[in-house]
Amino acid sequence: MAAIAFGCSSFALLRPKQNNAAPEPLLCAQNFSLLRLKQSLTSCASPAWWRSIGVPRASVEVVDDGLIEREENERVRVLRVGVICGGPSAERGISLNSARSVLDHIQGGDIHVNCYYIDADLNAFAISPAQVYSNTPADFDFKLASLAQGFESSSDFAEHLAASVDVVFPVIHGKFGEDGGIQELLEKNKIPFVGTGSSECCQAFDKYNASLELSRQGFITVPSCLIQGSEADESELSKWFARNQLDPKSGKVVVKPTRAGSSIGVTVAYGLADSLSKANAVITEGIDSRVLVEIFLEGGSEFTAIVLDVGSGLDCHPVVLLPSEVELQFHGSVDVTEKDAIFNYRRKYLPTQQVAYHTPPRFPIDVIESIREGASRLFQKLGLRDFARIDGWFLPQSIHVTSSSDSKFGRTEMGTILFTDINLISGMEQTSFLFQQASKVGFSHSNILRSIIRHACVRYPNLASFGSVSDYAPRRSKASLLNEAVHNCKGTRKVFVIFGGDSSERQVSLISGTNVWLNLQAFDDLEVIPCLLAPTTGESSNEVDVSSRTVWSLPYSLVLRHTTEEVLDACTEAIEPDRVALTSQLRNRVVQNLMEGLKKHSWFTGFDITDEPPVKLTVGQWIKLAKEAQATVFLAVHGGIGEDGTLQSLLEAEGIPHTGPGVMASKICMDKLATSLALNHLSDLGVLTINKDLRRKEDLLSTPIGNVWHDLISKLQCETICVKPARDGCSTGVARLCCVEDLSVYVKALEDCVLRIPPNSLSKAHGTIEMPNPPPELLIFEPFINTDNIIVSRNENGHQILWSGQSRWVEITVGVIGKQGSMRSLSPSITVRESGDILSLEEKFQGGTGINLTPPPSSIISNEALQRCKRRIEIIANTLELEGFSRIDAFVNVDSGEVLIIEVNTVPGMTPSTVLIHQALAEEPPMYPHQFFRTLLDLALERSI
Repeated sequence: MAAIAFGCSSFALLRPKQNNAAPEPLLCAQNFSLLRLKQSLTSCASPAWWRSIGVPRASVEVVDDGLIEREENERVRVLRVGVICGGPSAERGISLNSARSVLDHIQGGDIHVNCYYIDADLNAFAISPAQVYSNTPADFDFKLASLAQGFESSSDFAEHLAASVDVVFPVIHGKFGEDGGIQELLEKNKIPFVGTGSSECCQAFDKYNASLELSRQGFITVPSCLIQGSEADESELSKWFARNQLDPKSGKVVVKPTRAGSSIGVTVAYGLADSLSKANAVITEGIDSRVLVEIFLEGGSEFTAIVLDVGSGLDCHPVVLLPSEVELQFHGSVDVTEKDAIFNYRRKYLPTQQVAYHTPPRFPIDVIESIREGASRLFQKLGLRDFARIDGWFLPQSIHVTSSSDSKFGRTEMGTILFTDINLISGMEQTSFLFQQASKVGFSHSNILRSIIRHACVRYPNLASFGSVSDYAPRRSKASLLNEAVHNCKGTRKVFVIFGGDSSERQVSLISGTNVWLNLQAFDDLEVIPCLLAPTTGESSNEVDVSSRTVWSLPYSLVLRHTTEEVLDACTEAIEPDRVALTSQLRNRVVQNLMEGLKKHSWFTGFDITDEPPVKLTVGQWIKLAKEAQATVFLAVHGGIGEDGTLQSLLEAEGIPHTGPGVMASKICMDKLATSLALNHLSDLGVLTINKDLRRKEDLLSTPIGNVWHDLISKLQCETICVKPARDGCSTGVARLCCVEDLSVYVKALEDCVLRIPPNSLSKAHGTIEMPNPPPELLIFEPFINTDNIIVSRNENGHQILWSGQSRWVEITVGVIGKQGSMRSLSPSITVRESGDILSLEEKFQGGTGINLTPPPSSIISNEALQRCKRRIEIIANTLELEGFSRIDAFVNVDSGEVLIIEVNTVPGMTPSTVLIHQALAEEPPMYPHQFFRTLLDLALERSI
């Protein structure tokens, strides 16, 4: 395989061509109206696909010259955007999330998206949108040969891009995406692209080189020491420790690869020996051959800022949006190393109370303006283009940072500003900093992405027409407030999307609700209002009258947060007079700066997000408004009152239609023991249940652990036990216990109310176990079901699935959809654990992690057994009187299709990478997310209350 040099590194970009077949239809228009869907590339979709979304194919025509012709015979040229994701870095799964978000928010109207994927070996493929909705690249890596169009060489790939797209939007994070690799390939082949050029990427991506350049340009930088080669140089690092007055035994530093992005391999070290050990680990693990050791910025506050270039032609006019402060939070008693933790990969991408964001930061206004000024200057000095994200630290005046020059930029009367990381391709997940900060100044997801793309087009003469007047006019956000929705927008159907609550899955609920809200905005006939069911404070949720609990109606920008607590804090801030005044003042400055450049661009047609305050209601008031507005409620509250029949009962009492099953089915399915009892008579039909033993937490705490363990293994007749909360969600507090010591660790975690059990605390290897908060009062113990490991491996022949098949049982998860009594099973997904024996919270809900095989490979289960399995899943759904949609987790025997039920989730996860989306896309014709959620909404109206 030949190596092709790309600026900073050498990469191979070769792939044997699999066939000459075209890729699957490249069509998806999640966030646009049916009118705009009619404008989208009809030649790429089958007549059945168009019929499935209610659009007659005959009403639209695509003209050969790339123009679309509408019913009014108006011809509009379509901009063909090639979105490239994947890459060799550990952030390739996050890259897939970014590509999904870009696809969701720009496809349709005058833009058509082609999707491309670079695998870990830098082979290039043209893929369909269906693959972009996968949870992780491993979901489809092993299927690329049959599902995607491969390219024999980098030149073939470039030739294809030149003929198939007008402009490339790279969304590869880390190596090959931000180091200049993909940019140099595009530059050599004169292919227009969004973002910074290759040589500038190469310099800015390398943290050490960037730090040197920042220092030359007059910025204060963090004192650092470069370690490179096969082994760290102890003497050089020792001298650096001494120069910076660090204790060689305990001096606190940050160890980070120079060329692995902002999160991968970044750790805190204590003293010289620990620093060397962690630096060597980065080198030996192949993360990077160059490692930076930096002083730990004690007492500082981290921030991040999006920079948007609004200049004309080759003139750079960078405007920094409202920066965000990154606050690490610690709950309960934690050790020193936890308190010294940093904003790492897990905290950045998993919804957790360990981190909170404040936009704008809680800094003095002069400091915020200095951050904006510095980031803008840095953007210009480094020759960046279109957009970027710049991270840094603010250190109060009491903290001194050594610098070679007192005149360097960053010193203020209030403290010191340091810029530490430059992200050339910022993450673009739904709630990423890009969208958080853009929405604060009036951009929707679609508007900011389209603005970035249109701005890039201005640089290229052959795209001048695309950089002028745009056919797209941003639709004003319909996330209006509840009181207005009752009286306004006649002719539209009101939808209240509610999420949040008290359960341990409330953060996943926020992601689900946000995803539903964004997808349903695709429809012009809907008025969709996002609503937060606020967590209770102080009292237990069981002690609070449900009708008096708080619901917040949210404006657009306040939805885009990572935790419900953060949304709640933002609501409080949004009605606090001083904070409102500060935010308004800063926002007006940013908008003024933006308009100085944007007014010169004819393609910019205005902002589409208004600045609205949230509205605070009680649940009782919220239900009254829903009734007055004749609204449908889309339930996205996982666990607690959202899944145990409580909210369903309140809504049904007022005749308000809602998604998902009714009161009784919800109650039964929320209780894992009740679910098992409701199904234990179906064994003759091939539906089996697992023996369970119910225990109270107080009994576990008061009884000798040895006695409890021996009683459990005697009653359950097993040696290994699975423990889980009896009435909580499906992801938290679930663990495999192999011995009495494991039980002791678990019970101690309950007693101490810990938020998580660290990896490998039990005898069998496992990942982090997120624990319910507060701890559950009832727990279920059941035999642990052994299944054979399924491994998606990679070798010289590509990706393949390895499975011994000895036990003949595999774990599946499957969605069911339809009306009560006639529920239909979607195609099951086989769930693959990446670590331990229990699927982690990340593997279930965090995009970019976990592996789901949808549909199950025939090498594991035959089609006949799969069909028998689906019929039994439908028996389960109809026996439990499910309706609308739900998710069933089970084990299936790959020979007989017998099903061993685990649990039923009546408000399943609806995150952007949820397995339900994979299964809907596996339908014939495929059901894309916006249509899937619309179908669930329509089913709610057909229910009988």
